[in-house]
Amino acid sequence: MSVSLSRTPRVGVWLIGARGSVATTVVAGHAAVTAGLHPPTGLVTETPAFVDSGLPALSRLVFGGHDTTDCPLPKRAEQLAAGGVLPFGLPRAVDAELTAADREIRPGGPAPGDTRTEEQLIAAFAADIRDFVRRSGLARAVVVNVASTEPAATGPALPPSSLYAAAALRAGCPYVNFTPSTGLHHPALASLAESSGLPYAGRDGKTGQTLLRSALGPMFAGRALAVRAWSGANLLGGGDGAALADPAAAEAKNAGKERVLADTLGTAPEGRVHIDDVPVLGEWKTAWDHVAFDGFLGIRMVLQTIWQGCDSALAAPLVLDLARLAARAHEVALSGPLTELAYFFKDPVGDASSALAEQYTELERFAQRLKGGPGESGEAGAGAEGGGRGGGETPEARRESGTRSGGETG
Repeated sequence: MSVSLSRTPRVGVWLIGARGSVATTVVAGHAAVTAGLHPPTGLVTETPAFVDSGLPALSRLVFGGHDTTDCPLPKRAEQLAAGGVLPFGLPRAVDAELTAADREIRPGGPAPGDTRTEEQLIAAFAADIRDFVRRSGLARAVVVNVASTEPAATGPALPPSSLYAAAALRAGCPYVNFTPSTGLHHPALASLAESSGLPYAGRDGKTGQTLLRSALGPMFAGRALAVRAWSGANLLGGGDGAALADPAAAEAKNAGKERVLADTLGTAPEGRVHIDDVPVLGEWKTAWDHVAFDGFLGIRMVLQTIWQGCDSALAAPLVLDLARLAARAHEVALSGPLTELAYFFKDPVGDASSALAEQYTELERFAQRLKGGPGESGEAGAGAEGGGRGGGETPEARRESGTRSGGETG
């Protein structure tokens, strides 16, 4: 017997960087699609392969998050519309949804002058997430990091992305790192991730230049064409451009781009990607690639590509896809790294192919794997307080038995 949509459980999407361009586009775009104002273009989970996978309905997603800025989401959406990132008039049409999500955004950190310890910050962030789940009556929540790129972590101190990741697990929530920032990759969090019983995925969403590389790299390898050099450039503005003007942050971003080529070609070709902050471009970017390769009899040839687009519009549907997939994985009691979601990332967790076609095949298999578990008929599974193993220990019980975020990270 079918269950009415009003009785199906609601699922939270807790966004780190909740007032940024990507997060604002996620919330506004979600509202537009669920209201029927726009089709779900770019949403992989709205394609036939996922029809019977038991994913939470788009209309049952609820948004909140952390951010260190105080610009309200409706205002941020107006700014994005002025820059052409959102359709003209959309912010006004979905103002109620933007306002509702903005009410659920809590102060992030650490802010300048913040004297709280790592343990205190983790505890405070986790409490915010648990409160969101409880007050909103959610079956579970997924934490997704869409904040600005950090420099690679060095030393024992936890960067902000890792504090939020630890808080997500402490709150009993699946975690997705859509950025190249450290997140759960910090060595101090390895045992916490392993013992949490929760699913997690990441890192660094694959939206443009690297998406193209992961499709073209296997083409050259499959045709036995010798790639001699693969160089590129990224020109971008907005918050990403400003963040990546820091050489350390740019280095963290480029690591995934280079890894894709090395994995798909079998060797690392000459050449690098140069990232330039061009503020006049706003939220738009241009990515250029120059591929020098040898053909039969050593004949030298060149392929050049230009990708022009808006990262926020490319990223937003993937964030919704990942939130739905991670929520369903949690519901059917999967835990650990979700390697099958490598399709979405430059630097995926676990041992996964970097070739786009192979990654998509694994994603389709994952869609089949998600079928038939709890929630297929609309029944609520374990809540976010219920942990990642159906019928298993709660996060509180696991912490009592030794899973201590603060102890692991200090």
